Amino acid sequence: MNMPLSGESTDSILGQEFLTWLWYQSDTAPGAFTDGDGAPFAVSMEQRIVVQGGEGDARETASVSGSLSPLREARFGLGTGKKVSRALIRLEKDELAFQLTLKAEDFGLGSLKTPKLDKSDSDEDPDALLLEKFYLMEVCVGLLDSLYARFLKLRLSPEWQKEVADMRQWLTRTE
Repeated sequence: MNMPLSGESTDSILGQEFLTWLWYQSDTAPGAFTDGDGAPFAVSMEQRIVVQGGEGDARETASVSGSLSPLREARFGLGTGKKVSRALIRLEKDELAFQLTLKAEDFGLGSLKTPKLDKSDSDEDPDALLLEKFYLMEVCVGLLDSLYARFLKLRLSPEWQKEVADMRQWLTRTE
């Protein structure tokens, strides 16, 4: 069992493990996810990942972004003990696509982009756009909840050690 470093909460460590696992899963089986109703959806890590290691004044951060960046630097950081602290994630279900930034320390969502709304519906009902936006946000959060539930089920099971070994092997893979 890992004890939190000074200044790190258990939530932060779980968040880092979740984002690292999600990166691994999205890279090795991007379409192998299901929501709470069993409907399939896809997950991908976009070209913006932040990894951190160390503590206090010795804390090191590597941020990788840009559409042409192959994320090698961030994966190298993981191999040297850094952990994912923030990631840009894309979720796709049916014809819906969401993009958001997720922070490991508090599971905070940032810059959530939902699918574009059909503004023609707002002519008949002025609240339609707002309600549609709320619905889309609820769908996105539901997908995240199902991802985290799957992670926790695995994390608390005996299979976690095998998953960690598979992730280590994934880290050493050449692109």
